[in-house]
This record gives sequence, C-alpha cells and structure tokens, in this order.
Amino acid sequence: MTNKKYYPWVVVALLWIVALLNYMDRQMLSTMQEAMSLDIHELNSAEAFGALMAAFLWVYGLASPFSGVIADRVSRKWLIVGSLFVWSLVTFLMGYANDFHTLYWLRGIMGISEALYIPSALSLIADWHDGKTRSLAIGIHMTGLYVGQAIGGFGAAVASLFTWHTAFHSFGLIGIAYAVVLLLLLHEKPEHAKTSAEEGQKRGISSVFSGLGIVLSIWTFWIILFFFAAPSLPGWATKNWLPTLFATNLGISMEQAGPISTITIAASSFLGVILGGILSDRWVQRCLRGRIYTSAIGLGLTIPSLLLLGYGHSLLAIVGAGCLFGIGFGMFDANNMPILCQFISSRYRATAYGLMNMTGVFAGAAVTQVLGKWKDGGMLGEGFAWLSLVMLAALLLQLIFLKPKADNLE
Repeated sequence: MTNKKYYPWVVVALLWIVALLNYMDRQMLSTMQEAMSLDIHELNSAEAFGALMAAFLWVYGLASPFSGVIADRVSRKWLIVGSLFVWSLVTFLMGYANDFHTLYWLRGIMGISEALYIPSALSLIADWHDGKTRSLAIGIHMTGLYVGQAIGGFGAAVASLFTWHTAFHSFGLIGIAYAVVLLLLLHEKPEHAKTSAEEGQKRGISSVFSGLGIVLSIWTFWIILFFFAAPSLPGWATKNWLPTLFATNLGISMEQAGPISTITIAASSFLGVILGGILSDRWVQRCLRGRIYTSAIGLGLTIPSLLLLGYGHSLLAIVGAGCLFGIGFGMFDANNMPILCQFISSRYRATAYGLMNMTGVFAGAAVTQVLGKWKDGGMLGEGFAWLSLVMLAALLLQLIFLKPKADNLE
C-alpha cells in the first residue's frame, strides 16, 4: 500500500482520528469540574482544578524533547500506536478514580504517553508530503485536534446524562480499539526506517541526544521557539478555561457553555487550518516567506479576538470573538511544522518539534495555573485580554527575524 500515490493521504486520515482522540481525552476533564466535584471535593477549588489540568502539561512538556529525540531514531509508527494505547488506557482508568491524588497521578501518566504523539505524527506527515501539500496535510491533521476538543466539550453533557465515570470509560475503550486498527494500517516512511537503522549501527546509543545540541545551535530555532511558545499561552487558555469563561460571562451552566465554547473554537479553527494550509502552500511557491506571512496573518487575527473574549458579555460578541480567534490560531497552527522544515533538516525535525512542544506546553501549564487564581479572584476575562500583548510580540518577532532560504531544508 505504501507505494500507492494516495498513501500519504491515508496516513493523514489515519492520524486524523488519533489526533481527535488525543485532544478529546485531555479536553473532556475541563468541562466536568462540577460533576466530579460532587465525588472529589478538592475539585470545588478553581485553583486546585487548575493545578490538576497543569499537572498534565508540566509532565507533557518535560517528556516532549525526549519524545522528539526518540522519534528521529526509531519507528514513529510504534511510538504512535503505543502512546495511543497507553493514554486511552489511562482515560479508561480515570473513570475508577475516587480521590484527587489518583487523578493527579493518572493525568501525569497521560502527559508522558501523549507527549510521544505530536512530534512523531507531524514528522511522519512532513516526510510523506512534499512542499506542495505539506501545510494542507498538516492542517487537515490539526482539524482532528479541534474536532476532538469539541467532542471533549460534551464531557459535562455525558456526565449529566449518565455519570462522569461512564464518560471516561467510554472514550477510553474507543481509543484502545483504534490502536489495533492503527497497528495494521499505519506504515513508517521507508527512508526514515533505513536512516534510523544505519545511525543505530554506526553511532550506538551515545548519539541519542546529539540532535538536541545540533538543533539548539541554530539561532533561528530560538526565534521559532519563542513565536511558537507565546501563542501557546492563549492557545492553552482557551482549551482549559474557555468553557468557564463562557459560563461566567454569559451566565449559563457548564453543560451549555462546554459545547458552545469548544464547538465555536473547533469549527473556526477547522476553517483556519484549511485556509492557512491552502494559502501557505500556494504562497510559498511564489515567495519563500509565504508560510511565515500566512502564519503572521493568523496571529494578527487573534489580537482583537482576545480583547473581545475578555471583555465581551453578550453571546454574539463572545462567540464572534471565539470564531475570530479560532480562524487565526488555525492559520498559525497549520504552518508551524512547515516553517520548521524551512530551517531544520528532516533528520532532526521531531527533535526540534519536541523542544517546541515543551516550551509551548510549559507556557500553557503556567497560564492554566495563573488563570485559575484569576478566576478565583473574579478576573478571568481580564487575564484573557492581557494575552493579546503576548500575541503582538510574537507577531513582530516572526516578521522581523524569520527569513528562510529554502522551503525544505535537507
């Protein structure tokens, strides 16, 4: 099957479902605070709930660089299948948790297993797709994350119809079953498998972390690292606190706010990554900075949207702001790996993306905890509005310093 012309798109389709499960399993917890707090009383505190959400992010961030290093040297297929199985099993087991400490440890284990996925998946897709389809392919894959985020928003609705235990059990079993499907149909890029085997024989285990030094010695990578991490602040803020912001500013229940907020972001982000992928793939054929300009347009759209999210109190204003943010963030999201391909060779892309994932997630963990405190102080909206300044800094830095010399650095 791998020699078929359509197989690169089969890879995208297979991983789209994994991406959906990836975000669905992590997102559903954000909407079930009320339901779970009836059984686990520590979750009545927004600060404690923020700490639980951040635990996943801190562990995920620490594991990300190592997952990238590993993905550049072993079969990415097995990393993807294994990580899917483990985080789905953890999701299933969360349905049996009856105290805060158990939830905390399970979220940490989920962070390790999910960290293995994104660097492997995006590197695999980038290898299967050349520059003419790379942004679109990665953008389509990213829509799986947004759809998973939207479905995860129904966690509170499932919990109210059945129990929060049932929600975790059901979603966990779906992922375990799909891991078996993936095992049969997903294949590694032959060139990657050959290179990994040759390097293993030539250098041995001592070379495992050499890629980190090479990537960190490239000065433009530090610029990429910042402009990736800065938007992660509002990116993770919307994932973890937007349902709460919608409920607070609109005066509605979490059962309503969860689906409205997550569907708003997911649907608009879906549009943004498709638009950003198509525009970037066409623009880069005429101008090497086309991907960077496309990403910059996306970042520009998020600035007014964050202000409106923070201070809006009508359904039209907040949903409109959410749509604008989703489109902009989607355009940015679709082009992160393609821009990385312009500055980092294929041998070290998973390693580089692992480092990017780490900084982005650490930023997300920090903002998740800070916004938890702001929520307890009645200032969650103001927190969202201040994040617009971070986006402005990332936009300017990207336009001033990133000047690629090739679309696919070898």
